[in-house]
Amino acid sequence: MIDPKLLNLIQCPISGQSLQIAADDLVQKLNQKISQGSLRDRLDERVEQQIEQALITADGARLYPVRGGIPSLIADSAIEWEASEQSG
Repeated sequence: MIDPKLLNLIQCPISGQSLQIAADDLVQKLNQKISQGSLRDRLDERVEQQIEQALITADGARLYPVRGGIPSLIADSAIEWEASEQSG
């Protein structure tokens, strides 16, 4: 679980937008796409590892996976949600 205080300190490395914890149903949808092999990151690499949580940008366009309680705020590992939503 991500400490809410941490959310006040971090931001999207691409857009600078604030981040919030994604809803559980969205995380389930992401994990389903991962199981199907259809979820891709910004480098168009297939996301293979299930996620515990996700951080989503204020506009909902980009997600960052959280595994082991640690958010991956690497720009290349971001998931462009609008693009992935259209493909599945």
